[in-house]
Formats: sequence, C-alpha cells, structure tokens
Amino acid sequence: MSQESLQAVKRVTSGTRASKRLRREGRVPGVVYGKTHEAAPVHVSERDLYSVLHTEAGLNALIDLDIEGEPVLAVAREVQRHPVRGDITHLDFIEVRMDTEIEAEVGIEYVGIPIAVNEAGAIVETLEASVTIMALPNAIPSSIEVNIEGLDLGDTLKLSDLPEVDGVTYVGDPEHPFLTVVIPAAEVSETAAGLLEGEEGELLEDGELAAGDDSDDDEASGDEG
Repeated sequence: MSQESLQAVKRVTSGTRASKRLRREGRVPGVVYGKTHEAAPVHVSERDLYSVLHTEAGLNALIDLDIEGEPVLAVAREVQRHPVRGDITHLDFIEVRMDTEIEAEVGIEYVGIPIAVNEAGAIVETLEASVTIMALPNAIPSSIEVNIEGLDLGDTLKLSDLPEVDGVTYVGDPEHPFLTVVIPAAEVSETAAGLLEGEEGELLEDGELAAGDDSDDDEASGDEG
C-alpha cells in the first residue's frame, strides 16, 4: 500500500468558534494521537485531505503526516462529517507502526449471481457491506472479494464463510450474517394472502354444509311430528 503525504499545522486555539474559523479558511481541525507523544491538536488543508482519503485505500490510507517538521505515520479515524454537505469537519490521526497490527474497516465486493436468483426468482439481501479486520498497516486490502454464485434460496453468508486473505484476521462473531438469499417480501405476502383466502373459502363451505345439515335435521324432526 502506498503512503500519502500530508502537511499539518499545530493548533494554538481550540473550541467551536476557532474550529468554525478554520473551516471557513479551508482547513480541517483534528487531533493526532500516538504512543510516542501526547495528543496534539492540528489542522490540515481540506483539499489535500480529500486527495489523501480518496485513493484506492480510502480511510485506510497510510499518511505520512508532517507536523511542522515532525514526521508521524498515521491513519485517519473517527471521521466526522457535516450532516448535509458530507464534508469532513473533524478527524483523528492515529499513529501506527509498520510492525504492529491495527483494526480497520474494509469494504466487501460481492461478485456473481446466486443460483436461486435465476431459478427461483429470489433476491440478494445484503446485511453488511464491510467487515472489521486486524492486519499490519501495509497489509490492509482495499476491499475483499466474495463470490456468491453458489448460494441457493435460504442460504446465508456468514463471517466464517469469508475467504482467507494473507495477513488478515476477521474480527467478530463467526456466525454473524453478511448476506442472505430470500424470496421478495411482496411475493411472500401474496402467497400468505392466497393461503388465507383459501382457508376462508374452506371455512365458508364448511359453514354452508353445516347449515344444510341443520335444515335436514329440522325436516326430519317435522316428519316425526
């Protein structure tokens, strides 16, 4: 994985007002955390940050952060965004070591069309689009490809079914579901409605038959009289 360079400037003021002023100037406030030094408030160029975080590695990009001459190898975490515009308003830079594994969120690329989609009219219901892993910083994949062609109706893809990737350990419950193949809810509802109508028809026929039996009994009683 390639490393991206980013210049950072130490923040001398803090607080909401100072952060808003920085953002108006095209800067993004953040904090650098690491084992080799105390937490350091910084700000970086919004444009440069966008370029760094929009490579193939995404948020897992390795960043050579230059804090006024002090180099720190880091990754971006706890990224906060504006609720409407979506631009980054604050983030943390976490110092990493190339010989120490870190936790990362990696997207899953599902490929292929399950058997049941073509043969039974089923649909693929995606429950998770990413997975948490542990890996060395330079071993984090940009995405994990999962072939789902062999899935049949009712099958569920679980964490334990994800493919092995060199240097990568999946984090979480092995039974946690990521994707399932099901009949569309609309079709299930129509089927249930049809069954209900059929049951009501049977009940109606039984009722008419019962009424007919009662009338026959009445006629029989009248004959006896």
